[in-house]
Amino acid sequence: MTHSPPFDAARALAMARQTLQIEAAALTGLLPRLGPSFSAAVQAVMDCSGRVAVMGMGKSGHVGRKIAATLSSTGTPALFVHPAEASHGDLGMVTTKDVVLALSNSGESDELNAILPVLKRLGVVIIAMTGGATSSLARHADFVLDSKVDQEACPLNLAPTASTTAQMALGDALAVALLDARGFKEEDFARSHPGGALGRKLLTHVHDLMRSGEALPTVAPEASFSEMMRTMSAKGLGAAVVVDADREVLGIFTDGDLRRLIERGEDLRALKAGEVASKHPRTVSADALAVDAADLMERARITLVLAVDAQQRLVGAISINDLMQAKVI
Repeated sequence: MTHSPPFDAARALAMARQTLQIEAAALTGLLPRLGPSFSAAVQAVMDCSGRVAVMGMGKSGHVGRKIAATLSSTGTPALFVHPAEASHGDLGMVTTKDVVLALSNSGESDELNAILPVLKRLGVVIIAMTGGATSSLARHADFVLDSKVDQEACPLNLAPTASTTAQMALGDALAVALLDARGFKEEDFARSHPGGALGRKLLTHVHDLMRSGEALPTVAPEASFSEMMRTMSAKGLGAAVVVDADREVLGIFTDGDLRRLIERGEDLRALKAGEVASKHPRTVSADALAVDAADLMERARITLVLAVDAQQRLVGAISINDLMQAKVI
């Protein structure tokens, strides 16, 4: 068993820097080799009515899984098909409507090459991502994306490092070019990422989070001050909304308004809700995005916004706490 030499911190740092330099050079080296074949590959995927079936063995397979995931999340349906499993039935996952994106640094992966003739007979378009321009994979492919690197970052020049980085970057380039060609927008991204932060911001509406019905602290304008305070306390929103018989908003009374009345020494028992409510409170459509309500609160420096319908009738209320709990902000 070989014993490890004593740890050399300076050498470890030097190796890390060298790795980044080699991989950065590998990516820069891809730029002049991007050309008509790349554009044609993008067009082939755009013309595809099926999915992109990504294939690769070993480390190329790991990269392929990531590329398939990136494509799927940016508007291009894709799946990963393991070449070895494809020879034992999984090739049925690929249809004549699909495009195959095959990854192999050498272009001579036995498992991948074994199914290339079958794919050709199916008539599917094959896009090769390989460093072997004259390899078996390149010869079978309709389009070749050249991922060749001058050297691996591994000091033995054996472990796939710079080559897999190049594959990953080319996959990202393909996904981004397709995203742009499809006119993919933030809203589209959000629909495929409903559990993410962007999804919550672009898919969550005020009506999804607002308090409504019996949870709303509403009072008539002629309600006594004590009645209004009981409503505020019972509903726990720190405010009462003054509405008329048609639920049109006439005003709002908040904890801040109460403090200001006390500071002025007002006789609270003699006051009516309609007299002390602040007129023209901030409102938002119940169909608006929750993030728009958050923006309104930030601009107005308030913690509660009223939700109204098309006729400006009260239908709900949303607080900054509601937005925080839903992780919209």
